Amino acid sequence: MDRCHNCGEHTEADSGPCCTLYDKIDIARVQCLNECTEGTGATVFKKWEDRLDRTKFVESDIDAELLFNIPFTGNVKLKSIIVIADEELEPNVVRLYKNRPNMMFDNVISPDQEFRLHRDPHGLDEYPVKTVKFSSVNHLSLHFTGMGEQIRIYYIGLRGEWTPSHKHGVTICTYEARPLITDHIVDFNTLPNMHIK
Repeated sequence: MDRCHNCGEHTEADSGPCCTLYDKIDIARVQCLNECTEGTGATVFKKWEDRLDRTKFVESDIDAELLFNIPFTGNVKLKSIIVIADEELEPNVVRLYKNRPNMMFDNVISPDQEFRLHRDPHGLDEYPVKTVKFSSVNHLSLHFTGMGEQIRIYYIGLRGEWTPSHKHGVTICTYEARPLITDHIVDFNTLPNMHIK
């Protein structure tokens, strides 16, 4: 069985919070397009132990589709996702997009990976992503679609490895293209006598 490199536990969903990226999501900057109630999209990213809480959810507004723009606080190697949805208003497809911030519905073509979803009311099934393709992820977009008029999602779990991003400040260098005589003042009284022949 595969083991999590971070904690040594099994990577299956029943191993609990192992490898969860919940606290590595920049929740304040999560965007959800087509949510029926503004701000509810971010509420589906919950702690593992709260995944069965049905009081917080996001529901689509006009059509049966939702688009999440999820920024991380560092670099992520995404390994899998978990989805708990409403049994009557469940999405049937999710498309994943790596490092495409501020995606709109017009941009949901050519996903990096796509899954057909099945019913999973307890969040025990994981959809494994292509980890080679989803390494160095600082932003993830998820596009959910369904067959009915609306979809409702209770929980989205993301699993993987996180490393802090390295931000370097701007280095300002000044290069001398032409020497200026004022930068090279010489006291000729201190120089040894030189004779020109």
